[in-house]
Amino acid sequence: MKKLIINLLILIPFALKAQQSVKGIVTDEAGNLLDGVTITLSTNNENGVTRLTSMGDFVLNQVQQGTYQLSATLIGYKPVIRTITIPKDSLKIVMQGDSKVLKEVTISFSKPIIERKTDRVTFNVEQSIVASGGTAWDALNKAPGVQLTSGGTITANKKDVQIYLDGKPLHLSGDDLSGYLQGIPSELIIKIEVFSNPPASFEAEGSAVVNIITKKSKGQGFNATMNGGFTQAIYGSYTASNSFNYRKDKLNIYGGYSFTSRKNGYDRHDYVIYNNPDGYSYWDSPGYSIVQSKTNNYRLGADYQLTDKQILGFLITGNNRTGSTMTNTQTMITNNFNTTPDSTLQTNGNTRLHNSQYAYNLNYNIQLDTSGQNLNVDLDYSPYQTDRQQYINSLSFLADGSPASKPYHIYTPTIQHIAIYSGKIDYNYKTGKNWNFTSGLKYSSVQSENNFDFYNNEGEQSVFVPANSNHFDYVENTAAAYTSVRTTIGKWSLQAGLRGEYTRIKGYSITIDSLNKRQYFKLFPTLFALYKLDDRNELQFTYGYRIERPEYNRLNPARQYSNPYSYLVGNPSLQPAFVQNIELGYTYNKQYNLTAYYTATHDMFSNITVQDNLNKVFYNTQQNLGLSLITGLRLSAPFHVNDWWEMNVMLDFYEQREKSAYQQGSYDYHQFSYEGNTTQSFTIDQTHGIKAEISVMYNSSDIQGIYKIGHVYNVDAGIKATILNGQGIVKLSASDIFNSNNYHVSVNYLNQNNGFFKRNDTRYGALSFSYRFGKNVAAARKHNTGIDKEKERAQ
Repeated sequence: MKKLIINLLILIPFALKAQQSVKGIVTDEAGNLLDGVTITLSTNNENGVTRLTSMGDFVLNQVQQGTYQLSATLIGYKPVIRTITIPKDSLKIVMQGDSKVLKEVTISFSKPIIERKTDRVTFNVEQSIVASGGTAWDALNKAPGVQLTSGGTITANKKDVQIYLDGKPLHLSGDDLSGYLQGIPSELIIKIEVFSNPPASFEAEGSAVVNIITKKSKGQGFNATMNGGFTQAIYGSYTASNSFNYRKDKLNIYGGYSFTSRKNGYDRHDYVIYNNPDGYSYWDSPGYSIVQSKTNNYRLGADYQLTDKQILGFLITGNNRTGSTMTNTQTMITNNFNTTPDSTLQTNGNTRLHNSQYAYNLNYNIQLDTSGQNLNVDLDYSPYQTDRQQYINSLSFLADGSPASKPYHIYTPTIQHIAIYSGKIDYNYKTGKNWNFTSGLKYSSVQSENNFDFYNNEGEQSVFVPANSNHFDYVENTAAAYTSVRTTIGKWSLQAGLRGEYTRIKGYSITIDSLNKRQYFKLFPTLFALYKLDDRNELQFTYGYRIERPEYNRLNPARQYSNPYSYLVGNPSLQPAFVQNIELGYTYNKQYNLTAYYTATHDMFSNITVQDNLNKVFYNTQQNLGLSLITGLRLSAPFHVNDWWEMNVMLDFYEQREKSAYQQGSYDYHQFSYEGNTTQSFTIDQTHGIKAEISVMYNSSDIQGIYKIGHVYNVDAGIKATILNGQGIVKLSASDIFNSNNYHVSVNYLNQNNGFFKRNDTRYGALSFSYRFGKNVAAARKHNTGIDKEKERAQ
């Protein structure tokens, strides 16, 4: 019944009628763009669609054809009232100054939760109720097409993702990436952009790009925002944050601080079936884990206007996180199809973590002329350190309760130091009326030192075991040059780019005296073409060739044990994967989009499982596999049902193929899969800003390499209200109402038969509050630093 309701919520909107869209711009008498103007479109003096301008621009979506009254109001300006007829492509409104002082004004603003453009899907987090009160990690889980896996990785439309923060890559992965994003309150995020096929402005790494954009302030003066949120799942968690921006004359100072305390519990049930000619053994391992963390994030920057055309700025960001993971697992071993376990393995784990990451950026920008020609220089340095201490205690018992083997007690401290250096220069210039060029150079150097020590704690004193320890050093140097061109020719809009990267890599395991060196040069072309059939109909074609480099932890050969018979180990011989993205799309009225896509990943690297059925040892490692191919059709559309009900819907149907030689055999898997999501918002009381929202997602089962992954669905709901004369917003939401956002993974290949079920702590209630005070100030300038690409892969 729940699945039927979910499918109905996703599919019903396509029976509704499409509406019209009107774009406009608002300026003062001098031609300056006006921000924060309230635009209202009504008929017969009844309230209709209301929007707020962003840097002068506004869009009125889903409006029926007909005659309307349009009004524009802003404190300090005389109201503008016009009669317009829809359809109409664009409007320009000029407002005159008004010396009268208004004592009170109420602004209603209903920006769409999800917006779609030809190259991206934008999830407006600040408009979403269900994304409030949590963290950036929680908000990502609500973004259309984004999937968070049980291992802490992120995919978008089934592609590996490069995460950006304010246009700059985050070089973290796995637990460190999820921990970092869990330290950022969702109240600090304005929107999340999902690029299924990234344009040439992004670097070559990552099949897809997800760009998290934090809130900025605008205007002259001082502005600050304070936020707080509390979530209650099995355990309680909370976030608190503040940000400020001060601008006066040539100086702009900005910054912020946030603190997050999280505690989560989750069930994980693993199984392994060891089958060999001598017997059959079933290892059943239910377990429970508690994860706690406390995170401090801070940011401080300044820009100084040296001249009218030159800006010098610096930016310092920092992140400190401490945490622990407590795990209790009981493995019941049943041999030869017995009905009761022959023995039991009781394992307790305790991992303590402390990591810190800093980034220092120095930026210089100069405008060379009035046509847009400019030069930008970035110098960056980022040190990163992780200190992880793991304790594993295992006891084994026979069926009668007597010890089956001696106790297994180990202590494995791990220290990782990463230093990233980078310098880049970008040059933008224009030739003729319609030819725009961007060219640049970049050099980066990554130096990673990893120390993994293994101690046996069976006796009264710890004993260092050199054979199980490892010291691994990794160096990666990359030189890159790129150029891109953008032009418009008649009905064609074209953008093409070419990036060349030369990479040298050296990985050296000191403990086992193993050296891996390689170097390669690759060209990465991108192409975007748009053909405008008429004012409402457009065709698009995009092509991109990209690279996926393995994260540093995948390369580390140190063995990390979870019990005496199971461990995780990296592969220093892992090679990068290369990805081709092709998309052909049709867009109607700038809103309704149908896209056919093809993604082929060659030499895909993936986590794989290995079973030793004779010795009953199981481990996870990394390996380059063969081909991963996805061909699909994606449909997305917004619907304006009436004045109080809006919805966005996305459906995706795709065929997967996973093909590779692996171990002593090969596989060629095919599977048809589908997914869909809908977000629906309801205006309950426009005067008091009371709105409700429901979000539904469903992903069918699919495959990844040798893994078969079960279906997942999720339902969220929430309500918000504007209080304190519009300065405060309070939101209440419920996430994963049916507790259905869980993972089922299985492997059945050759002599391997294993899998797990993980029930995440994602069903929670959240309460959040945000308050803004101060004057509006001009937005802090974005620093697109050169170092952040390398930080994404750090561990």
